Amino acid sequence: MLLTFINISPGNCRKIWEKESSIMARPSGRIIKNPFMSLTPSPRSLTQFFSVSPPLTSLFSSKKTSPSLSIFILSFLFSFTFLGISIFRFFPSSQDSIHCSIISPTTSPISSHPLPSSYSQIILTSLLSGINSDNKIQPRVGGTAMVPLPVHLVSGNLSEEETEFWKQPDSNGYRPCLDSTVGYRKRSAKISKEKNRFLVVVAAGGLNQQKNQIIDAVVIARILEAALVLPVLQVNMIWEDESEFPDIFDVEHFKKTLRADVRVVSSLPSSHLVAKQTIVTQIPYGVSPFWIRAKFFKQLNQEGVLVLKGLDSKLSKNLPSDLQKLRCKVAFHALRFSKPILQVGNQLARRMWIEGPYISLHLRLEKDVWVRTGCRTGLGPEYDQIITQIQKTQPQYLTGRVSMSYSQRRLSGLCPLNAFEMARLLKALGAPQSGRFYIAGREPFGGSKALEPLAAVFPNLVRKEMLARDGELSPFLNSFSALSAIDYIVSFNSDIFIPSHGGNMGRALQGHRAYMGHRKSIRPNKRTMLPFFEDSSISDEEFSSIIRSLHNKSMKPEPRKKQRDNDVIAYPVPECMCRHGSGSF
Repeated sequence: MLLTFINISPGNCRKIWEKESSIMARPSGRIIKNPFMSLTPSPRSLTQFFSVSPPLTSLFSSKKTSPSLSIFILSFLFSFTFLGISIFRFFPSSQDSIHCSIISPTTSPISSHPLPSSYSQIILTSLLSGINSDNKIQPRVGGTAMVPLPVHLVSGNLSEEETEFWKQPDSNGYRPCLDSTVGYRKRSAKISKEKNRFLVVVAAGGLNQQKNQIIDAVVIARILEAALVLPVLQVNMIWEDESEFPDIFDVEHFKKTLRADVRVVSSLPSSHLVAKQTIVTQIPYGVSPFWIRAKFFKQLNQEGVLVLKGLDSKLSKNLPSDLQKLRCKVAFHALRFSKPILQVGNQLARRMWIEGPYISLHLRLEKDVWVRTGCRTGLGPEYDQIITQIQKTQPQYLTGRVSMSYSQRRLSGLCPLNAFEMARLLKALGAPQSGRFYIAGREPFGGSKALEPLAAVFPNLVRKEMLARDGELSPFLNSFSALSAIDYIVSFNSDIFIPSHGGNMGRALQGHRAYMGHRKSIRPNKRTMLPFFEDSSISDEEFSSIIRSLHNKSMKPEPRKKQRDNDVIAYPVPECMCRHGSGSF
């Protein structure tokens, strides 16, 4: 039986992976909770236990079965089980891998995509579990980390440039390594049981901006030796998103993963509801753990409750080793999306994956991005005039370097790549025209017109709305955070990820994909490459060579530089990953 599954046929592979499970829609009504009194997550489903199958039960309970026959049958079963285990243990160490030959319905020249042997055990488990239960056929969560679907080994009639484009970077042996020091573990025994000091954090902004603040909240709670109240997600006034923590993240998983580091509670205990609640909104940028402790520990000790708002990017990116590892633990292990979001996101990722390799593009072409960056849309004077008018009437939205002209901002790398520039970049990097692209992000300003220059060169563009079946996205239509989380999951599983303008999601995915095996992420080197976009004297061949050489650096594990804005979440090497040693998370 195990041999049959390991050498699974292409037809059976498609049938297995195309099974879908239905999704329960969330109730439409919403109760806005008091963040300090009733942040109670939705109840967990009951733990499921294995039960003995009826045939075996009847076999051993039958009065007609003789003792000798029972002993014989029992011995046979134990022998068969031992043989099965021996076979199972043999195959993961062999060089065999599961081969699912998938012919894309598009014009892709790629004919076969064998899976790497390192992933065979993960996929084998996923396939086996899916035979009897449709809702388990999804990218599996190994331990506490979200495990991506395997990258495809691309073969076929490809050019040298296309082959190089699909090639994954060498991980250089780096793997997750989150062992803490003895001193950290000793202090954990007390901190994880804290019942007198409580930290409340209000996280603002979009999904990935909120994630960053939640990560910092856990670290600050650790520094202050305080229990962390489940973070409050502030209502997003731009997108009118009223999502709460349990809507987006798996609360019980969050608590369980961090229980050895920080105590996480759903709400303040009744003993602290009447306590004085100091609300701090002004925190300098780049503060150190020493600053945090000196500023708040005594006050928190006296009052019992501290509320922090406006925490975005305020904690230093250069922390002691144990706290850096804690940041990675929160980002890559504890902050798992809620089950409804994971289910839909994994379904969409599987639909992209089953047809072969795909690239995820995070295009920042929304109206608010053009307004905030002060850049031109590339859609013509009519659209640019709309953006300019908003900037004049609401200048507070324009972020940083206001005195710079559009050309200066663009050549400094401060503008998103528009669809035409992204198409040139992809073509120069060797992306095949038949390649399949998942477009992450909200509806671009200008609608389909904004994507026309990209679609003219790469016609196979797919959005989540195109992948989703009837009603699958309905529960999330009023939650931009949930929709962003779905984009995150599909992008996380892609063979290649390319953001057009950095940002919180781009940095988060870059680091998360590196942490889970250095999956290829390409960060456009805009500041260096854009002058070559303007030089018409350069031939297409020379242009492609220059562009590829400018992006070689992002094709391998890149150590974090100890600069102010270099975050371990985007660069987990070397603080959260190691080449040798016995301790991995």
